[in-house]
Amino acid sequence: MKMRAVSQSVFGGPEVLEMVEVDRPAPGDGEVVVKVHAVAVNPADWRLRSGQIRYFGEPPFTLGCDVSGVVAATGPGADKFEAGDEVFGMLLSPAGAYAEYVVLAQDSLTRKPKSLDHVHAAALPVAALTAWQGLAKLRSGDRVLIQAAAGGVGHLAVQFARERGATVIGTARAAKHEFLRDLGADQLIDYTTEDFTKIEPVDVVLDLVGGDVAQPSLELVKPGGVFVDALGSDQLAAQPGYFRLYCEANGDELAKIAELVDAGTVKVHVEKVLPLDKVAEAHRLVETGRTTGKIVLTP
Repeated sequence: MKMRAVSQSVFGGPEVLEMVEVDRPAPGDGEVVVKVHAVAVNPADWRLRSGQIRYFGEPPFTLGCDVSGVVAATGPGADKFEAGDEVFGMLLSPAGAYAEYVVLAQDSLTRKPKSLDHVHAAALPVAALTAWQGLAKLRSGDRVLIQAAAGGVGHLAVQFARERGATVIGTARAAKHEFLRDLGADQLIDYTTEDFTKIEPVDVVLDLVGGDVAQPSLELVKPGGVFVDALGSDQLAAQPGYFRLYCEANGDELAKIAELVDAGTVKVHVEKVLPLDKVAEAHRLVETGRTTGKIVLTP
């Protein structure tokens, strides 16, 4: 059977993304096929599309790491879910979720939060797991600085940090400060007019910006604290407290996050929903780095 998917045959701008017809995938050992109801667009997607990151090798490939949908089929040994279960999860594969159906390892999935529709559930996996794993060493009473606090990862990190009893400091444009206060941020810095390096030292920095922001952010970390680098900096890797974050798919952690969502402790913000055939527009929006929360596609 055939399905629609987004593919690219070359690296390049958003215009290289095209709708194609391909065979519907079949599950292998420990895998499930999910009928995709929604898929989120992540910053890594445009970097993979452009060739800035070569994780998938050379095209052609299909992007999309975040998925929410319904189990359509299960493979041998996949006994955690049954056809018809509503699930969400994360995959890192060149056969991505910009499609009508996708195959995932069952351990990278969990049941969709009951309180969310598929659009909002799809906005969670990569962003939530990045924030969750990035704040793994955060403790109650700690001070944490979150760079790009209003973004897809950042706005969830604010809430996880608050839930863990930390004092939350975030950088964002002034127009986004009210949004972040409502999520629990204690102190906000407009990076366009204020110098974030003037704050008191912190126990943890979650850097979601990189570039020129990285070194001065690391210098704010107290002795014994940790600088969590979500983007990667070879220049800083040898410095004390440096930790390079690589987000990993984890269904068990997603299940804990789903519990927080259903309890009303954590909210996920979706800025815009577009149909799958508007994927190029979605990439243009995400590539600006100015979105609040997530952009989601629906097949």
